[in-house]
Amino acid sequence: MKNKYLKILIIFFFIFSFFIFYYGLKQKDLYTNENSGIQKFPNLILHEFYTNQQISFDDILIDSNYYLVNIWASWCLPCRDEHFYLMRLKKSSSVKIIGINYKDKKKNAKKFLDEFGSPYEYILKDNDGTASIETGAYGVPESFILNKKKEIVKKIIGPIDQKEFKKVLKIIKNED
Repeated sequence: MKNKYLKILIIFFFIFSFFIFYYGLKQKDLYTNENSGIQKFPNLILHEFYTNQQISFDDILIDSNYYLVNIWASWCLPCRDEHFYLMRLKKSSSVKIIGINYKDKKKNAKKFLDEFGSPYEYILKDNDGTASIETGAYGVPESFILNKKKEIVKKIIGPIDQKEFKKVLKIIKNED
Protein backbone atom coordinates (compact mmCIF):
# COMPACT_ATOMS: atom_id res chain seq x y z
CA MET A 1 0.00 0.00 0.00
CA LYS A 2 2.82 2.41 0.89
CA ASN A 3 4.50 1.63 -2.41
CA LYS A 4 1.34 2.53 -4.34
CA TYR A 5 1.11 5.97 -2.67
CA LEU A 6 4.79 6.59 -3.30
CA LYS A 7 4.37 5.85 -7.02
CA ILE A 8 1.33 8.15 -7.23
CA LEU A 9 3.24 10.89 -5.39
CA ILE A 10 6.23 10.57 -7.77
CA ILE A 11 3.97 10.67 -10.84
CA PHE A 12 2.15 13.73 -9.45
CA PHE A 13 5.52 15.42 -8.78
CA PHE A 14 6.70 14.86 -12.37
CA ILE A 15 3.43 16.11 -13.85
CA PHE A 16 3.57 19.18 -11.61
CA SER A 17 7.23 19.81 -12.55
CA PHE A 18 6.42 19.42 -16.25
CA PHE A 19 3.72 22.12 -16.07
CA ILE A 20 5.97 24.49 -14.12
CA PHE A 21 8.79 24.15 -16.69
CA TYR A 22 6.35 24.34 -19.61
CA TYR A 23 4.83 27.54 -18.22
CA GLY A 24 8.31 28.99 -17.61
CA LEU A 25 9.37 28.31 -21.19
CA LYS A 26 6.26 30.04 -22.54
CA GLN A 27 7.07 33.28 -20.65
CA LYS A 28 8.50 36.22 -22.54
CA ASP A 29 12.22 36.77 -21.91
CA LEU A 30 12.67 39.16 -19.04
CA TYR A 31 16.46 39.40 -19.42
CA THR A 32 17.17 41.40 -22.55
CA ASN A 33 19.86 43.84 -23.57
CA GLU A 34 17.47 46.33 -25.08
CA ASN A 35 16.85 49.56 -23.24
CA SER A 36 13.35 50.52 -22.31
CA GLY A 37 13.38 54.25 -22.79
CA ILE A 38 16.28 56.66 -22.57
CA GLN A 39 18.38 56.39 -19.45
CA LYS A 40 21.16 58.67 -18.28
CA PHE A 41 24.45 57.07 -17.32
CA PRO A 42 25.13 57.68 -13.61
CA ASN A 43 27.85 60.15 -12.65
CA LEU A 44 30.11 57.65 -10.93
CA ILE A 45 33.11 58.83 -8.96
CA LEU A 46 35.89 56.24 -9.10
CA HIS A 47 39.64 56.07 -8.71
CA GLU A 48 41.78 56.29 -11.83
CA PHE A 49 43.66 53.03 -12.43
CA TYR A 50 47.24 54.34 -12.62
CA THR A 51 47.20 57.50 -10.48
CA ASN A 52 44.55 56.47 -7.94
CA GLN A 53 43.04 59.99 -8.16
CA GLN A 54 39.30 60.30 -7.83
CA ILE A 55 37.60 61.18 -11.08
CA SER A 56 33.95 61.54 -12.00
CA PHE A 57 32.28 60.59 -15.24
CA ASP A 58 31.11 64.19 -15.63
CA ASP A 59 34.80 65.16 -15.90
CA ILE A 60 35.48 62.47 -18.52
CA LEU A 61 32.40 62.69 -20.75
CA ILE A 62 32.94 66.17 -22.17
CA ASP A 63 34.36 66.17 -25.69
CA SER A 64 33.09 63.33 -27.85
CA ASN A 65 29.86 62.43 -29.64
CA TYR A 66 30.00 58.83 -28.43
CA TYR A 67 31.63 56.92 -25.61
CA LEU A 68 31.87 53.22 -24.97
CA VAL A 69 32.05 52.31 -21.27
CA ASN A 70 33.42 48.79 -20.94
CA ILE A 71 33.33 46.82 -17.68
CA TRP A 72 36.14 44.25 -17.74
CA ALA A 73 38.50 42.16 -15.62
CA SER A 74 41.74 40.27 -16.27
CA TRP A 75 40.24 37.07 -14.81
CA CYS A 76 37.28 37.21 -17.23
CA LEU A 77 37.83 34.88 -20.19
CA PRO A 78 35.17 36.49 -22.44
CA CYS A 79 36.94 39.83 -21.79
CA ARG A 80 40.02 38.41 -23.50
CA ASP A 81 37.99 37.52 -26.60
CA GLU A 82 36.30 40.92 -26.59
CA HIS A 83 39.57 42.85 -26.25
CA PHE A 84 40.44 42.31 -29.93
CA TYR A 85 37.27 44.16 -30.96
CA LEU A 86 37.89 46.98 -28.48
CA MET A 87 41.35 47.49 -30.01
CA ARG A 88 39.76 47.57 -33.48
CA LEU A 89 37.20 50.14 -32.30
CA LYS A 90 39.96 52.33 -30.94
CA LYS A 91 41.79 52.26 -34.29
CA SER A 92 38.81 52.53 -36.63
CA SER A 93 36.49 55.02 -34.96
CA SER A 94 36.26 58.24 -33.04
CA VAL A 95 34.56 56.64 -30.04
CA LYS A 96 36.31 57.14 -26.72
CA ILE A 97 36.53 53.92 -24.75
CA ILE A 98 36.43 54.11 -20.96
CA GLY A 99 37.27 50.99 -19.01
CA ILE A 100 35.95 50.08 -15.60
CA ASN A 101 38.21 47.41 -14.09
CA TYR A 102 35.87 45.19 -12.08
CA LYS A 103 36.95 43.42 -8.86
CA ASP A 104 40.48 42.85 -10.13
CA LYS A 105 43.98 42.88 -8.72
CA LYS A 106 45.96 45.80 -10.12
CA LYS A 107 48.95 43.58 -10.89
CA ASN A 108 46.83 41.18 -12.95
CA ALA A 109 45.04 43.99 -14.76
CA LYS A 110 48.37 45.64 -15.69
CA LYS A 111 49.68 42.32 -16.99
CA PHE A 112 46.51 41.92 -19.08
CA LEU A 113 46.91 45.40 -20.59
CA ASP A 114 50.65 44.88 -21.22
CA GLU A 115 49.89 41.64 -23.04
CA PHE A 116 46.90 42.75 -25.12
CA GLY A 117 47.29 46.54 -25.29
CA SER A 118 45.00 49.21 -23.92
CA PRO A 119 42.07 50.52 -25.96
CA TYR A 120 41.01 52.75 -23.08
CA GLU A 121 41.13 56.53 -22.91
CA TYR A 122 40.57 56.22 -19.16
CA ILE A 123 40.64 53.20 -16.86
CA LEU A 124 38.77 53.41 -13.58
CA LYS A 125 38.80 50.93 -10.69
CA ASP A 126 35.72 49.30 -9.25
CA ASN A 127 37.28 47.20 -6.50
CA ASP A 128 34.08 46.15 -4.76
CA GLY A 129 31.72 46.09 -7.76
CA THR A 130 29.22 48.64 -6.44
CA ALA A 131 29.82 51.18 -9.21
CA SER A 132 29.14 48.54 -11.87
CA ILE A 133 25.91 47.63 -10.14
CA GLU A 134 24.92 51.33 -10.18
CA THR A 135 25.25 51.31 -13.97
CA GLY A 136 22.82 48.40 -14.19
CA ALA A 137 25.47 45.87 -15.19
CA TYR A 138 24.79 42.20 -14.64
CA GLY A 139 28.42 41.05 -14.83
CA VAL A 140 31.55 41.23 -16.95
CA PRO A 141 32.08 41.97 -19.71
CA GLU A 142 29.39 44.49 -20.26
CA SER A 143 29.44 47.69 -22.31
CA PHE A 144 27.37 50.83 -22.68
CA ILE A 145 27.36 53.17 -25.66
CA LEU A 146 26.68 56.72 -24.51
CA ASN A 147 25.90 59.77 -26.60
CA LYS A 148 27.22 63.27 -25.84
CA LYS A 149 24.20 63.88 -23.56
CA LYS A 150 25.43 60.96 -21.38
CA GLU A 151 22.39 58.89 -22.35
CA ILE A 152 22.68 55.15 -22.81
CA VAL A 153 22.17 54.50 -26.52
CA LYS A 154 22.87 50.76 -26.33
CA LYS A 155 23.71 48.26 -23.62
CA ILE A 156 25.74 45.21 -24.57
CA ILE A 157 25.50 42.31 -22.14
CA GLY A 158 28.39 39.92 -22.61
CA PRO A 159 31.42 40.25 -24.85
CA ILE A 160 31.53 42.38 -27.97
CA ASP A 161 31.88 39.98 -30.89
CA GLN A 162 31.88 40.55 -34.65
CA LYS A 163 28.11 41.05 -34.74
CA GLU A 164 28.08 43.56 -31.87
CA PHE A 165 31.20 45.26 -33.29
CA LYS A 166 29.31 46.01 -36.50
CA LYS A 167 26.31 47.35 -34.53
CA VAL A 168 28.59 49.62 -32.50
CA LEU A 169 30.25 50.96 -35.66
CA LYS A 170 26.86 51.61 -37.22
CA ILE A 171 25.75 53.63 -34.18
CA ILE A 172 29.03 55.60 -34.05
CA LYS A 173 29.07 56.33 -37.80
CA ASN A 174 25.66 58.03 -37.49
CA GLU A 175 27.23 60.82 -35.45
CA ASP A 176 25.26 64.00 -34.97
